Amino acid sequence: MPVVPKFLVGHFARPYIAGETLDDAVAKVEALTAGGCIATIDVLGEEVMDREETISITSQYIEVLDRIELERLDSNISVKPTALGLEIDPELCEANLRRLLARASELNNFVRIDMEDSSTTTATLDIYCRLRNDFDNVGVVLQSYMIRSLDDIGSLTPLGANVRVCKGIYVEPEEIAYQDRQKIRDNFMEMVEALLTAKCHVGIATHDRQLVERSIDYVERLSFTTDAYEFQMLLGVEANLCREIVAAGHRMRIYVPFGEQWYAYSTRRLKENPAIAGHVLKNIFSAK
Repeated sequence: MPVVPKFLVGHFARPYIAGETLDDAVAKVEALTAGGCIATIDVLGEEVMDREETISITSQYIEVLDRIELERLDSNISVKPTALGLEIDPELCEANLRRLLARASELNNFVRIDMEDSSTTTATLDIYCRLRNDFDNVGVVLQSYMIRSLDDIGSLTPLGANVRVCKGIYVEPEEIAYQDRQKIRDNFMEMVEALLTAKCHVGIATHDRQLVERSIDYVERLSFTTDAYEFQMLLGVEANLCREIVAAGHRMRIYVPFGEQWYAYSTRRLKENPAIAGHVLKNIFSAK
């Protein structure tokens, strides 16, 4: 990665990142809405180790919430705990999240707490459970490649949790994470079904056509209404599948990241999961 020119990384990252400014993110959300989608906005940045920077990022998110309200955008926000200070002090992270949730509550909006690597899982869920006692407008994420996730669902369902289910992107050891692709898929569906059965709202976050089809079959077979679930995808990924889901009448939320930290975000994703590099190379040669 160090030898790849920044402009080249930027060229191929462009479809997946709204831009550097909030104006860029607003324009992207408006375009998505015109296409029948809804959104969640993420201010790029993670693993922050400076207290003042975490407070600044929290303020940026409040600006995002205010702009969503001003522009009447159909969007909420997604927040990485390490951007708000989780690795400095969990209490600092929770205080920043409480500040965000209070403002989001005033605006009748919603905050999704993202899940990062396994070193943060327990602390993230502990914070979420405490926040859930005081706020209705907060959700969390569970990853289907993590062996613990079904047990975590058991502790979240009594709270009426709003949960995004995804496969997981970080490279984790086999002692704590499934490595087999089909096992990860099967666990994904078991998690979705468990949450829906428990009357929890589920964000079905996947670009895997097999999982999309299995999920649609399940919700239609059991007659779940569209307020019980939504599909979620990353910006710029599997656009055709996204359009098919929308055309079939399902809610589709697109994850819209923006910010000055786009380069660090892009290179970190490649370093954490080298398999993504294969997709990048495929895009390069397909474009050529």
